[in-house]
Amino acid sequence: MKFSQSQSATRSGPSGSVVSRNLRMNTISNNNNNNNNNHNNIIVSNATLMAPIPHVPQTKKEDNIFSSSKSFTSSKVSKPARSPRRSTVFNRLSVRKSTVPSTLLPAKDWQISDFEMGRKLGKGKFGKVYCVREKRSGFICALKVMNKKELMTYKVEKQFVREILLQANVRHINCLRLYNWFEDDQNVYLILEYANDGELYQLLKKERRFGDVRASCYIAQVAKGLLYLHSKNIIHRDLKPENILLHFDNQIKLSDFGWSVYSPGARRTTMCGTLDYLPPEMVEAKNHGKTVDVWALGILMYEFLVGRPPFEEENSKMTYKRIANVDLRIPNYVSPDAADLIKRLLRYDPDKRINLHDVLVHPWILNNKSRWKDLPTTI
Repeated sequence: MKFSQSQSATRSGPSGSVVSRNLRMNTISNNNNNNNNNHNNIIVSNATLMAPIPHVPQTKKEDNIFSSSKSFTSSKVSKPARSPRRSTVFNRLSVRKSTVPSTLLPAKDWQISDFEMGRKLGKGKFGKVYCVREKRSGFICALKVMNKKELMTYKVEKQFVREILLQANVRHINCLRLYNWFEDDQNVYLILEYANDGELYQLLKKERRFGDVRASCYIAQVAKGLLYLHSKNIIHRDLKPENILLHFDNQIKLSDFGWSVYSPGARRTTMCGTLDYLPPEMVEAKNHGKTVDVWALGILMYEFLVGRPPFEEENSKMTYKRIANVDLRIPNYVSPDAADLIKRLLRYDPDKRINLHDVLVHPWILNNKSRWKDLPTTI
């Protein structure tokens, strides 16, 4: 589920060349629907989705979001006269929510009228994301509005349900929080943690590329978020700047769990994610596991330091070829320590890629760590 306004945007690379995002395509094989079988018991084992929204003081910056925008009422989210054909997938999700023990139920059943909506944060094929304020508490969060009919038309409702069930169980400072969800006749709504400074991609586009201090600060946090997800047997599978959000004090949040999968044992076969970030095992249609995220971390690190992905070409065929051959060309201006870590992350053999624990104690991380506190605010 993509809500990035910059998905097909262009930006200038460090040498002034324009880097296209159009090659960032999502792919999926015919066996995608088989990936949902392992999620049926996840939500019952945790109270995560059912927790009431906490109260967090509103900041002046957040207040400006609402004072500078027109008040948003529930009438702006159009409602059909009759409910569209209801997918059995949504039925099962609703039943699962209602059968959780009563002690885990939220303080109330949410509806769109409970929120004052500020500016639109992004839009995608199936809906929009807004910055919202819960009227009673004043709590600031994000609301992801997904159209049911669109989800069913494109046969991605199972993927969307999987996204809800997985993210509901995620509790880590570097992973975007899903507080709750609700629905009406037309839409499904996700109540999400609000990341104050938006997409990391927007900062990268503005800066063109990052220096070692900022890049290492973000890579370390991404590694910590991935370590947590992997400890829960969750593979993210779509790591990229567009799916990383920035909060206060350069804190990052991994977001968009639409391609994520719960994989406690068997290796996966579905080809998915973003072309520039696909590992060799995916482009060669081999089984894959958690190390696809390690590869993606290497691509992300390279893009932070160089301003573009390492295997990007004018056409997808050439990109596939360079990925399969690990045709890695690191510019001379990348520091030796950084180049070493990139090479350790981007290895053809998944089993030979550096462990995420070792990423956090790599010299490139440790030598820059003391300067993270001096980084300026982000956007």
